[in-house]
Amino acid sequence: MARMAAMLDLDPGRLTARLVLERPDPVGDGQGGAEIGFVEFASVWALIEPVGFAEEERGAGAVASVTHHVTLRARTDLAPGQRFRKGARLFVIIALRDPDETGRYALARCREIVG
Repeated sequence: MARMAAMLDLDPGRLTARLVLERPDPVGDGQGGAEIGFVEFASVWALIEPVGFAEEERGAGAVASVTHHVTLRARTDLAPGQRFRKGARLFVIIALRDPDETGRYALARCREIVG
């Protein structure tokens, strides 16, 4: 017998972070190639929770990578590679899942690059 996931007990009032959802959009670079830009396609209310932190040396200094879980109401247009924007902060979606398999919420594992 298959085991069902426990129903997520999330108060929708905890979705207090207003985020802009952006998708990749290739933009011509004028030399026959393309650069990846991002275009806004939705605004969502979400809960942002930091999960982990890592630091590595790159070029002239250290770069910090912070991992977050971003919980929001379920949407059919979410995909890895998209990102959330909150002001100057960017959260790149690494993976998505339905935390309790009810279709009510989506849980995005995101990486924020700092530094």
